[in-house]
Amino acid sequence: MTDHVSIEGLRYAWAAAQTHSFTAAARAYGVTQPALSNGIAKLEQQLGGKLFERTTQGAAPTAFGRQMLPMIERALDELDAIAAEAQRLTQPIDRSIRMGVSPLIDPKLVAQMYSMVCNLPESHELVLREADMQELREALSAGKLDVILIPAVASMPRFAHRIISREPVAIVTSRAMQGKANDSAAGGSKIDEVKSEENATEFEAEANASFILVPDTCGLTTFTKQLFASHKHPMNAYPGEAASYQVLEQWASMGLGVAILPVSKLSDPKAQHRMLQDNGQDVMISYEAVWNPQSPLARDIELLASQIVVAEPQHESLALSARL
Repeated sequence: MTDHVSIEGLRYAWAAAQTHSFTAAARAYGVTQPALSNGIAKLEQQLGGKLFERTTQGAAPTAFGRQMLPMIERALDELDAIAAEAQRLTQPIDRSIRMGVSPLIDPKLVAQMYSMVCNLPESHELVLREADMQELREALSAGKLDVILIPAVASMPRFAHRIISREPVAIVTSRAMQGKANDSAAGGSKIDEVKSEENATEFEAEANASFILVPDTCGLTTFTKQLFASHKHPMNAYPGEAASYQVLEQWASMGLGVAILPVSKLSDPKAQHRMLQDNGQDVMISYEAVWNPQSPLARDIELLASQIVVAEPQHESLALSARL
């Protein structure tokens, strides 16, 4: 064992332990998978033992790793505390809250956050930035953002998370396709009996359709893929790709395929759509606030996140787990 242990390697190892995957850990830190693997391999050489075994299901701690990883977590907590305290003592706190927002977030939720920032005990200025999820995650990791609002579809190790809102998702189809679905409902299958309302449809009734997707950057495509994975059902993806939610809706209305959209992203509440359900429960997408718990603004951000009431519908709903 050498005298100097790589702090970067410690962070990579803890991220891999949290995500159970070198690939997911690399994505969380905004580095390539080979770079993360090399960092962990260097740490293992420094420690004199192997921390992980690579399996077909991801990365699993070895017996040595199970002993070392709790110590690694404590060491990283102390290092982060040192950095936060040094910043508090040597730098004036910028009272602005830099908030990153995914394009998928409902503008009403952003407006609610703005109102709450104005009512915090200490005066703050809210500085907003909209960007794709990867860019937001990298900016948060680099300290360029204080909090991000994103779909809860992927973990970020060592960051604080709180679900702040949920909303139902709708499936958009052409009028012709919806007409066929309604005709099928008249046939009286067991699934369609559950679907008592004309504006609702079961996932299993739509799962074999061709699904139009947007680029996998905002979280919607990840959510859609996770929905299929949770049902162990292969997804039939349309070969093209829409550049925006509006185009996604237009193409689905044309009959090129079907599309899944949060209700808040429909161009018009009267647009051709049906609520997507799973065994009679509305399928929901969750949104979360993510921030660095060691940030000087962490208490204010946690207060903001805790004050937002998760809007629960009055009927039963099913939220897809984001912690895969």
